[in-house]
Amino acid sequence: MSILEASVDSLISNLLLAGCCLLIINNMRYYLPRKEKYWYVLVISFGFACLWLIILRLLLWGIFHRDESYLDSVNRSSTLRFAIGFLTMGCMASICLLWYTQKEQTEMDARKQEAENLAKEAELFKLRQQLQPHFLFNSLNSISALVSINPEQARKMVHQLSDFLRGTLKKEEKELVPLEEELQYLELYLEIEKVRFGHRLSTVIQSDEFCRSMKLPPLLLQPIVENAIKFGLYDTTDDITIRIAVRAETGYLNITVENPFDPQTSSPKKGTGFGLNSVQRRLYLLFARNDLLQTSAVQNLFITTVKIPQS
Repeated sequence: MSILEASVDSLISNLLLAGCCLLIINNMRYYLPRKEKYWYVLVISFGFACLWLIILRLLLWGIFHRDESYLDSVNRSSTLRFAIGFLTMGCMASICLLWYTQKEQTEMDARKQEAENLAKEAELFKLRQQLQPHFLFNSLNSISALVSINPEQARKMVHQLSDFLRGTLKKEEKELVPLEEELQYLELYLEIEKVRFGHRLSTVIQSDEFCRSMKLPPLLLQPIVENAIKFGLYDTTDDITIRIAVRAETGYLNITVENPFDPQTSSPKKGTGFGLNSVQRRLYLLFARNDLLQTSAVQNLFITTVKIPQS
């Protein structure tokens, strides 16, 4: 075989082979066989290899039809040429299958993650919304009772409730807020509750200054404290003090809420209703952990402890 014949043979063979590989790539882009149809890779490779060999032999015969020696060598090498074409196209089809399968899986994972995020945000929003009506109804009932007895206190409570609800709307789009902001919001809530319960309710909040910038989910403390007020006040006629202690631990913001209860008239299990369940669910959705909320009863104290991971 002369240098000219070898060069022309190589050029035509590889151009046709490259064209067939491009057709396979384009085919795999629009049709991706599933697990039960992997035989499609062998079929398409075999089919394109046959097509490639037929077109190659026709082109070479048209160019070198007068060279019997060269055409004889082409005929004798047809089996080897077919094997090389079949293997090359099979490798290309396999690479395309892996590439597009991985790409499709990545897109599916991204869509799944987006759907999970939307579902998580919807559930978090639902949990936040479910916390407000109970408190709102109680506050409105208290305002209604105060209108005729103490109009000034009723007017004050209306303003406080307005500020409270306005703050709730501002917090809806935030995932984490500084502790200082959450405590300010909690104090506003406690002021409303103190108007409702008068001298029977007092609170003590202890926190270190360097904890004020640490982050926690918004509106997380309100249901815990509301649970403590309900659990501490509803079963007794005595005055109670709710203590809230905040301290920093290694990698965590630790919050403890203590409220007294009467062991003879109440059970600690009543203190783990919707409010604490919703807090635990929110913590799980945000941090994927179920051990961040703990409750315990020590003598006549019900203790709720929350640990917020800090990045």
